[in-house]
Amino acid sequence: MAGPAALSAAAAALVAALLLLRREDPGPGAGPSMAETEALSKLREDFRMQNKSVFILGASGETGRALLKEILEQGLFSKVTLIGRRKLTFNEEAYKNVNQEVVDFEKLEDYASAFQGHDVGFCCLGTTRAKAGAEGFVRVDRDYVLKSAELAKAGGCKHFNLVSSKGADKSSNFLYLQVKGEVEAKVEELKFDRYSVFRPGVLLCDRQESRPGEWLVRKFFGSLPESWASGQSVPLVTVVRAMLNNVVRPSDKQMELLENKAIHDLGKAHGSLKP
Repeated sequence: MAGPAALSAAAAALVAALLLLRREDPGPGAGPSMAETEALSKLREDFRMQNKSVFILGASGETGRALLKEILEQGLFSKVTLIGRRKLTFNEEAYKNVNQEVVDFEKLEDYASAFQGHDVGFCCLGTTRAKAGAEGFVRVDRDYVLKSAELAKAGGCKHFNLVSSKGADKSSNFLYLQVKGEVEAKVEELKFDRYSVFRPGVLLCDRQESRPGEWLVRKFFGSLPESWASGQSVPLVTVVRAMLNNVVRPSDKQMELLENKAIHDLGKAHGSLKP
């Protein structure tokens, strides 16, 4: 039987889901045209020729792990580096050239070199209140993220990508959405050449880590009409494909915010995924 902490997390997650439903989102559109898909394929080819390097924060989590897999399959970057608190083990041949930097997030200043020399950065760091407590959640999802972004900016990163959440709002009364909104704003103040924020709804995936709250929310959305559910949730693979499709397309915006619908639409543009 689930303990009090798990039940509390489930209740909080369900409240968050209800808050999301209050925000208007018509759900995904029809997706990209054939011409747009072909153009995206060409953008990928051009991007590969630039031999850019990338780092991923949070590759041990579901989003970071899926992102790493997609990055390697598409072969977009000449160098891929994982920055995390422990070294990850990979058995597949495709992962043999992945670099890993082990850091202590409580003393990140001592690991500034890990953040140097990367053109693009993806931040997928995150925990839950149930797992880390309120203070631990704020420390990871706000403080660690912000400090990492500061070091990335100082290290020469040009394009910083942040996975946030649908409904993020620094003035929210709900801690999760408040913290997500706060860190979005703080990172924007760093003035990266390009800063992309992704606000997906409920992530649809089978987590290796047990999160009763998210399981309850997925069941909740499963009971809704498909048009409603797709407006408030999104498959994880769609999110990571949207992130990579976005990184290869040129933009003159210093800050870009991609809500759940935009993630759905951009993530549908598959094209030729592999080089």
